[in-house]
Amino acid sequence: MSPQITPIADTAQDLELSERILNPDGSRIANPRLDPFVADVDAEQLRSLLRDMVILRRIDAEGVALQRQGQLGLWAPCQGQEATQIGTARAIAAQDFVFPSYRETGVIYARGAQPGDYVRMWRGEEGAAYDPAALGVAPLQIIIGAQTLHAVGYALGIQHDGADEVAVTYFGDGATSQGDVNEAMIFAASYQAPVVFVCQNNHWAISEPVAVQSQYPIAGRAPGFGIPSVRVDGNDILACMAAMRWALEHARSGKGPAYIEAVTYRMGPHTTADDPTRYRDEAELESWRRRDPIARLEAHLRAAGALTDEHQAETQAAADVVAKEMRAACLGMVTRPPLAVFDGVYAEPHTGLERQRDEYAAYLASFESEASA
Repeated sequence: MSPQITPIADTAQDLELSERILNPDGSRIANPRLDPFVADVDAEQLRSLLRDMVILRRIDAEGVALQRQGQLGLWAPCQGQEATQIGTARAIAAQDFVFPSYRETGVIYARGAQPGDYVRMWRGEEGAAYDPAALGVAPLQIIIGAQTLHAVGYALGIQHDGADEVAVTYFGDGATSQGDVNEAMIFAASYQAPVVFVCQNNHWAISEPVAVQSQYPIAGRAPGFGIPSVRVDGNDILACMAAMRWALEHARSGKGPAYIEAVTYRMGPHTTADDPTRYRDEAELESWRRRDPIARLEAHLRAAGALTDEHQAETQAAADVVAKEMRAACLGMVTRPPLAVFDGVYAEPHTGLERQRDEYAAYLASFESEASA
């Protein structure tokens, strides 16, 4: 049985600082609350976590490039949030089920996504981005905060079945202003559902800064619902992993929901349809570049003599291979004919569906007529 972490969302003073294990310069500090949960993590595991983050950043860069080249309709970048996503996702057990938002590329990577899984939805192809049952991850959710309700419902099912599982849901700071998130927390607390809420506070809900949405650190809201919470440095992968291990143990042991606020930063745009230069100061961006989660872990490993140039070269080569496979999968996708959208809607065809098909066919044909004219 691991030591119990003391929830730190009790006072404003506690929440002024995020819990961390690695400083931005890579130096390690003692953290009595979090250290016991990552006491087993050795240099080899840290190199593996670094590899994950580097690969994730390469996947993200490839996604942006594919969108800019017209191969994807949209992409939601996660640059800067690698430690939060990889650190928490690598702590989740295989039997647990995840309910993500649209930005959790690193979570689906950690759960075993295949090259085409990253792009299928953003390309607008048939079906979800991946097989939810195979990954243990629900389809990416575009509706802000809706996945939190889905997670609590699933957790209630776990509770009913007496299963050794936990539901985990990810959302951003902006989603905490949505009614769905607050309703989910009420249900979770009322029924002591085994669910972990992970708020990735990346400071911006599109163009709205978090300071406007929350006058008090977000983790401080959870205790008001009766949910213990912890606020961690989201660019510290060890702190993120420790917080998730605590939260999962809490939920899995029948003590009800737990809440993590990971304070991180979205380095890129909200999506590729966004221009952050219109609302974000360059000096702020530069200050967060100095807290880069990948550089932090690299510095820590270098100082410990546990990272060589050969390690980094091998990691970068592996990242390039993943990106190449992702691009090939994207370009190799065959889009179904437009009218195929009506196939398989009903077991038995009926006149209403045929009428709709005819109307849609006429609509598509009108573009050919305009072009020839």
